[in-house]
Amino acid sequence: MTMASGSPVATDGSQARTLESSGGPARVSGTIFVHPDINGTVRERIPTIIIDEHEAMARLVAGRIATLMRERATEGRSIVLGLATGSTPIGVYRELIRLHREEGLSFRHVISFNLDEYYPMSPESIHSYHRFMWENLFSHVDIEPGNVHIPDGALARSAIDEACARYEAAILAAGGVDFQLLGIGKTGHIGFNEPGSGEHSRTRVVHLDSVTRRDAAADFFGEENVPREAITMGIATILQAREIAILATGEHKSGVVRRSVEGDIDRAVAATFLQRHPNTTFYVDDAAAADLTRVATPWLIDEVRWDDALAVRAVTWLAGRCQKAILKLTQHDYDEHSMSSLVARHGSPGAVNGLVFNVLGAKIRGKSKLPRGKKTLCFSPHPDDDVISMGGILRKFVENENDMIVAYMTSGNIAVFDHDVRRYMDFLVRLDQERIGEGTAVRSLADTVHQFLEAKRAGQVDIAEVQDIKRIIRESEAVSGIEVMGLTREHARFLNLPFYQTGKVRKDPIGPADVAIVADLLRELQPEIIFVAGDLSDPHGTHRMCKEAIDRAVLDVYGGPNAPTAPEVWLYRGAWQEWPVTEATVLVPLSQEELTLKIQAIFKHQSQKDSAPFPGQDAREFWQRVEQRNKATSAQLDQLGLAEYFAMEAYVIA
Repeated sequence: MTMASGSPVATDGSQARTLESSGGPARVSGTIFVHPDINGTVRERIPTIIIDEHEAMARLVAGRIATLMRERATEGRSIVLGLATGSTPIGVYRELIRLHREEGLSFRHVISFNLDEYYPMSPESIHSYHRFMWENLFSHVDIEPGNVHIPDGALARSAIDEACARYEAAILAAGGVDFQLLGIGKTGHIGFNEPGSGEHSRTRVVHLDSVTRRDAAADFFGEENVPREAITMGIATILQAREIAILATGEHKSGVVRRSVEGDIDRAVAATFLQRHPNTTFYVDDAAAADLTRVATPWLIDEVRWDDALAVRAVTWLAGRCQKAILKLTQHDYDEHSMSSLVARHGSPGAVNGLVFNVLGAKIRGKSKLPRGKKTLCFSPHPDDDVISMGGILRKFVENENDMIVAYMTSGNIAVFDHDVRRYMDFLVRLDQERIGEGTAVRSLADTVHQFLEAKRAGQVDIAEVQDIKRIIRESEAVSGIEVMGLTREHARFLNLPFYQTGKVRKDPIGPADVAIVADLLRELQPEIIFVAGDLSDPHGTHRMCKEAIDRAVLDVYGGPNAPTAPEVWLYRGAWQEWPVTEATVLVPLSQEELTLKIQAIFKHQSQKDSAPFPGQDAREFWQRVEQRNKATSAQLDQLGLAEYFAMEAYVIA
C-alpha cells in the first residue's frame, strides 16, 4: 500500500489487515496488504506501509500512539510506551508535542521505557540518549519525570547487570510495553541488538558493531570517539510489546528493509525476528521501500498494469538479468521472467524492445540539447554538493551562457577539522607579522582560538570564533570550486540558513526564517530553472531539510493564484548515490576531459580532501565515488546497447 501525503492507495492481495489512527491534523486510515509470490508463499512477512511524505508518516504513527493514550486515559489506566532515539522518530515526537500543545493530549498517564543508551555515557553529555529524549520530547509535555525510564550509561560496570535486571522488572511491574517504537540500523539492528543477538536476549550490555559505530561517527566528531558498548533492551523484551511500529527512511535503508521484511529469520539481522510478532507494522518512505519486491519487480509477484514507465523499468531489469542489450531480448527471455504479458500488450518482443530503447535514448542530452540563456539557480546544501553532484552539467550550463547563480544553503562548518583551523590561524599570524607588523587583533584571535582548541573535548560545540573560521574556510573553497567551472565569486550566494547554526551535528527543524531566506532569493533572481539536491541519504539529513526549505519557499512564492510561473526543478544526486537510468529524466554525457575538470573542482574543497569528517559508510573520497558512479551510469547504457560514453550524470526533472 502506498500513501502519498497521507492518502492511502491499496493494491490487490490475499491477506489484509487494517490499521486506523487519529489524533493528528487529518485522519488517516488504510489497509496493509501482504502479497503472495508466484509459488503461493508470502513475500512480505511484516505488514509494510509505504508513505512518501515524512510528515504523513509522523502523523500516522503519532496518531496511533495518541489514540492508545486517550483510550487508556478514558479508562483511568496508564499506558506504557517503548521509545527510540535517532533522526527518524523525531518527527513522531514533534507531532506528539503538537498534539499536546494544540489538542490537549496529556502524558500524565504515560510510563516510558527507552530502548538503549551508550556506555559509558553521562546523562548530561550532548551525545546521551537521556538528553536526546528530554530535549526532543519529555521537556515539552506533561509527563511525570518519575515515569521516565532510560538505561543509565553512567553506572559502574559492576552495577550494570543488576541495573539491567531492575529495568526488566520495572517493565513487568508497569504491565509490559503497550506500544514499542523502533528504528532500524544498517545492520538490521533494533535497539542496539547487533548481528548475533539471540531471540531470547534481554536488557544487557552489548559490544557495538563496526558499521553501527561508523554510522555514529559523525555525531561524535570521529569514530574514535564513539563508545564501543551500549546498554539495550533485548530482542525478547522488544517482542513482548503488544504493538510494534518500526520506521525506516532513506535509500541507504532499502536493502535492510527488504532483508527484514522478505528474508528468512536470521540472528545476523535482528529485525527479522519481528516476523514472529503478531502485531508489528513497518513504516517506510519511497526510498526505503525501493528494494521491496512489490516496488522493484512487481511483475514477479502478480499481474500488473503495464504502462511505458513500468515497461522501461522491467525491460532494463530484464536486460541486466540476461546480460543482453535491449534490442537482443527474445520472447524466451520474457517468458522465463514472468513478463510475457508485456509482450502481449505490444504485440512482439521487438516492439517492446524498440519502445524502451527509444525512451532511454531520448533521455541523453549533450550540450547542444541543454538549455541556453536561462536564469538558473543551483541550490547546494553544503559548500561542495554543487561540484560533486552536478559539476559536469554546471560547466555545460556556463558554456551555454545560462545566467548561473550557486546558492550555498549551509556553512558546512562542522565538517572542518580543527587542525585546518590551526593551519589557517598560523598562516594569518605569520602574514600579520611579516607583511603588516605586530598586529594585536590577529594575535588576540589566534590566542582565543588556540586556547579553546587545546582544551576542547570530543564533540564539544565550537566557540563562535572557531565556527566563523570554519565557515570562511568552506566559503573560500566553494568559490575556488566554481571558478574551475568558469564562474566567479559574484556567482556565489552564501545563505547560511539558521536551522544549521547549532554548532552541533543535530540541527534545528526548518523554520519560517529558513523558508523566508530562500523565498527572498527566488523573488530576487526569478530563476527559470532551479537545481535541487535529491540525494537524501546524507548522514544527518541536511539535504532533506534543505529540500524542505526550498519546497516550502517555492509554495510561498509560486503557490498563489496570481503568482509568477514556477521554475523548472532539476533534482540531482551524486554524493551518496546516483539516479537509476530508469528514473532519470535527463542523462548528460561527460567526456574524459569534462570528468577530469569536475574532479579538479572537487579537489578545491581541501578541507574535505583525503579524509572528510563525515564520509558515511563509503570510505572513498567524494571524487572517487563520483568517478565510479558517473562511469557506471555510462557503462550501463553501453551494456543496454545504447551509445557509449566516457561518463554520465543523471537528473530528474520534477
